[in-house]
Amino acid sequence: MESNNTNVSTLILAAGEGTRMKSKKSKVLHKVLGKSLVAHVIEAAKYAGSKKICLVIGYKGEEVKKEIGDSVFYVTQKQRLGTGHAVMQAEEFIEDEGDILVLYGDTPLITGETLKNMIEIHRRENNGVTILSAILEDPTGYGRIIRDKEGNFIKNVEQKDATKEELKVKEVNCGMYCFKSKVLKEALKELTNDNAQGEYYLTDTLHIILSKGYKVNTVIAKDNTEMLGCNSREQLSEVTQIMKRRINKKHMQEGVTIIDPENTYIEPEVVIGMDTIIYPGTYLQGNTIIGENCIIGPNSRICNSKIGDEVKIENSVILESEVNSNTTVGPFAYIRPNSNIGENVKIGDFVEIKNSNIGNNTKVSHLTYIGDADVGERVNFGCGTVVVNYDGKKKHRTIIEDDAFIGCNTNLVSPVKVHKKAFTAAGSTITKDVPQKALGIARTRQINKENWVKD
Repeated sequence: MESNNTNVSTLILAAGEGTRMKSKKSKVLHKVLGKSLVAHVIEAAKYAGSKKICLVIGYKGEEVKKEIGDSVFYVTQKQRLGTGHAVMQAEEFIEDEGDILVLYGDTPLITGETLKNMIEIHRRENNGVTILSAILEDPTGYGRIIRDKEGNFIKNVEQKDATKEELKVKEVNCGMYCFKSKVLKEALKELTNDNAQGEYYLTDTLHIILSKGYKVNTVIAKDNTEMLGCNSREQLSEVTQIMKRRINKKHMQEGVTIIDPENTYIEPEVVIGMDTIIYPGTYLQGNTIIGENCIIGPNSRICNSKIGDEVKIENSVILESEVNSNTTVGPFAYIRPNSNIGENVKIGDFVEIKNSNIGNNTKVSHLTYIGDADVGERVNFGCGTVVVNYDGKKKHRTIIEDDAFIGCNTNLVSPVKVHKKAFTAAGSTITKDVPQKALGIARTRQINKENWVKD
């Protein structure tokens, strides 16, 4: 459930090139479990109550706009002169009232709950800025949070500038903030690039804000992994593993059995019912919904599909389709988009279904292709049936009514209709409608040529 926080906006820094990714696309568009890095951050900000979100883009900015769309605002950082400079580009977005989160587009593990908590503490304590921090056993490489004897924030110090005593501090700056909007605007006016790199650092605003008499404090993240960024393919893999475990744990806590969580990939929006069992090698993607008491896998992929209760799917792929209750699919079946499989149906091995409706209690046991067809109830398909739906220029639909029986190795050349309780003879190529209760035979009579083989 989203937060009720009002007057919260979010600025997400997403201009970096990410040279260590060695990629031709923007770093923030690389995906973790089906969703881009920056999309994960946007979702967390929305959950925390942010109604207005702005991305600071730069490298491959047009690609970012194209993928993320017009649900957010954009500003461009033409020269990358530091994090402070990136925020300065969005000055017009920063309002005079309310609070603003400043986040990074390459930190997909940050959660909406953590951001919501940070906003609430920020407001309760009336801070000018609240820093998200973490306690690390090995804080090497991170900026340290330095406090006085009473525990009050004094400064943020970078690793290279820290004293020996300061390097012992284990509380680090995660780089994510909640500012009072007007306080951030004031601090940006005084931000300078008077340093060896000639860059504007957002961390310098902390000292400016403190010097103006505003409170600066931290909220310590409960889960240190939320601060992790993705600057390389290796880090992308590490983040994926963490998110995978987080999602799998949630499903197991809600009554789903996952046989081998390390080898099961479930994307964030997937919904799974109680007492369903997920076997190894399974990948559940997009807005997939799976019912109760199902057996999924091993080695199955289901994307943007709806699966009913008591369904068994083994070694199969299902894309943008619906499979209703008490149906079995596989092994080695392929259900392509826009297919609707009824209840108590058998889709067997090496069966492909495309853009078709399959009625209740129908059996398609093996080695069959059904494309662009409307199949009724209690139909039986013999092995090797092909719905020939493409004439080289257009695709046509086939209709097979209730209780029909399709003999093995039948070709149904669309458009054609097999009426109720009709049969087709094995080995037939059906090009004309088969009337109700009729037997359609379309094959030549067998002729044996004696002495055909010469010694």
